[in-house]
Amino acid sequence: MIPLLRPHQERGDVAMQQHNLGQLIYPTGGGKTLNMIMDAVRQFQSATPQTVVVVAPRILLAEQLSAEFLEFITNAAVFHVHSGETHHESSTRPAVISQWVEDNQSSHKLIVTTYNSLQRLVDAEIDVDTIYMDEAHNSVKRNFFPATEHFSANANRCFFFTATRKTSVTVGKPGMNDVDVYGNIICRVSAPELVDGGYIVPPKVYAHKSKTADECGGCSYERDKHNLIDIINTYGMDKVLVVSKKTKDIIGLTTQTDFQLQMEEMGYEVLHISSKFGAFINNQKVDREVFFNTLNAYGKDVSKKFVVLHYDILAEGLNISCLNGVVFQRSTDYIKILQTVGRAVRLDPRDSKGMREGTITPGAVNTYSKKFGLVVTPIFDKVGISTASKINNCLDTVFTHGELLDSVVRK
Repeated sequence: MIPLLRPHQERGDVAMQQHNLGQLIYPTGGGKTLNMIMDAVRQFQSATPQTVVVVAPRILLAEQLSAEFLEFITNAAVFHVHSGETHHESSTRPAVISQWVEDNQSSHKLIVTTYNSLQRLVDAEIDVDTIYMDEAHNSVKRNFFPATEHFSANANRCFFFTATRKTSVTVGKPGMNDVDVYGNIICRVSAPELVDGGYIVPPKVYAHKSKTADECGGCSYERDKHNLIDIINTYGMDKVLVVSKKTKDIIGLTTQTDFQLQMEEMGYEVLHISSKFGAFINNQKVDREVFFNTLNAYGKDVSKKFVVLHYDILAEGLNISCLNGVVFQRSTDYIKILQTVGRAVRLDPRDSKGMREGTITPGAVNTYSKKFGLVVTPIFDKVGISTASKINNCLDTVFTHGELLDSVVRK
């Protein structure tokens, strides 16, 4: 049974029924996936076989979206188009894709792919009835845009979902302000609306005075160890996401200092993941499925304390339950800032339960167990100061003023 749509999701649902092309802009935590699912369920009620495509930026998110769709869709053949492992039928070969569509021509079809593999669907020359592009700011990349443009023009219905648009003021560089390809914004939800409705909590930003490498014996890994432990203790963070400067800094911190040991003595699990070295839980290498299942289980366990370090994998899309804080060790663009902070402003399960039972009033943040998502930047040089200022200005624009903040390509 599909959950009841929230008021802002109902607006999105109506917009998708009234338009065949357009953008739906929801802050992270707004539940855009449920809008896609509801729309797909409606398409698969048609007597005419429908082909629906779901596009994700990463294989992991493609697998997650597939699982979420299939909780509610039971009347469609399923095919994956990406290079990752999956228990569904899959291929990236256009001839195989085309043949699978032909073999299932009398059935509804759900195809799950990534932006990296979207061109393979173009090459397969299949007809698409509806396509949902998740985290659609990725679609403007030079190697993804031709396939995006193709399906915008040739699919019967095409919708772009993101919390963070990427626009362009540069000739020859695509952006989501190209209405011929992306359509207009047909539904936009502001962050304050989600906070007031009791769907997310607001962020709270701190610039934390930290030690320099020289004050830590000249070693940047020792500096990061000291500053992370100090931040965790100072702000009482139990479930922390750390945006590391580089992959080598994650490895240096966990293998060349006693950070792991100190965190274990404080009762924390230490998890880290990178595209180069893979996923680790307490220095034990695991596959990514185990990593994300464990991370979500830890997030839902009120008693569990953990720190998860990453460079550029956990920022967007993937569900991570109930983080209560993020630490930025480097500057990044507005998209990554908002996507990362979005991981920490999700409700505590206890507060969600209280709202369902009527013991907590939605939007009365001061009565929540988790009143805000902590956002902390260590300050020990000019870079840290500018990073903290950029993050604060970004979150003030979106969460205080409720404005849309695009990442703009200017050159």
